Amino acid sequence: MEAMYYEKLEDNMVKCHLCPHGCTISEGNVGVCKVRKNIEGTLISLNYGKHTSYAYDKIEKKPLYHFYPGSNIFSIGSFGCNLACDFCQNWEIAQQKSLTMEIEDDDILLLGKSRGSIGIAYTYNEPSISYEYVYHMSRLAKRRGLKNVLVTNGYINEEPLKELLPYIDAMNIDLKSMDDNFYKNICKGSLQPVLKTIQLASKYTHVEITNLVIERKNSSPEEIHRLAEWIANIDKGIPLHLTKYFPAYKMKLSETKYEVLTAAKKIAEEYLDYVYIGNVWGIDNNTYCPNCHNELIRRYHDGEVTGIKDKKCTSCGEKLNILY
Repeated sequence: MEAMYYEKLEDNMVKCHLCPHGCTISEGNVGVCKVRKNIEGTLISLNYGKHTSYAYDKIEKKPLYHFYPGSNIFSIGSFGCNLACDFCQNWEIAQQKSLTMEIEDDDILLLGKSRGSIGIAYTYNEPSISYEYVYHMSRLAKRRGLKNVLVTNGYINEEPLKELLPYIDAMNIDLKSMDDNFYKNICKGSLQPVLKTIQLASKYTHVEITNLVIERKNSSPEEIHRLAEWIANIDKGIPLHLTKYFPAYKMKLSETKYEVLTAAKKIAEEYLDYVYIGNVWGIDNNTYCPNCHNELIRRYHDGEVTGIKDKKCTSCGEKLNILY
């Protein structure tokens, strides 16, 4: 499949405009993402329609806590990524080519509305580098009344993002740090494009943000203050998921302590209405009204709406931006 968002240069060179890397690719080579290849002067998507993973997941697993709580969603993933995080949790498919299978469009759509699924989640590896396929499938799904969910690192240029957003119903965006050096040294990217993605996406679709908390790397009180305050300046109602780090891929630091996560949550709650801790068993991740603290959504294994009616808190009448 010929890629979108690139230009042809002299001597069969091409320049990709999908993500902020802006790779200039000579014939026979691939970009940083490893899935966009210059073949005789044409940029080709190598992972179009190629799946490494698929499953029915609870929507909370994305994680999305304010988007149809308790529902199932059919999740699909391919291979490749345009970042190279030292702590990558899915490095087997993100950082190297894996065994794949192809599934017909109609079968994906059928699976997306089976077993109580509300639609399709593009996840597991970085979905934005499968841009052509996600764009194609999300339009088909939208026509069938299915929801489209993007679980992404947010490392995409503004123009392709704007073209995709009308078909995306919810995004979980991974904001890894508020320090550009963290992005450069640990993720091989940069911070500002991710901030721009969050700012733009929040105007058009439901957005939740994940931050993997790694001790001594991005866990300082100062950084958590900056993170939460920046999100609040967009919308203090955006849910923030502070998730526990476990050693993975190239990073062998000790797992994040529980008290570090709870301290970060306490700081973030000074700015934001909804802060959750992820990757920790048995913690209270119910959703409470920011005005009266009435229980809105109860979570054990999944989500159950308990205190919302007509998009308002049943106790105090506070208007809520929670889709269900």
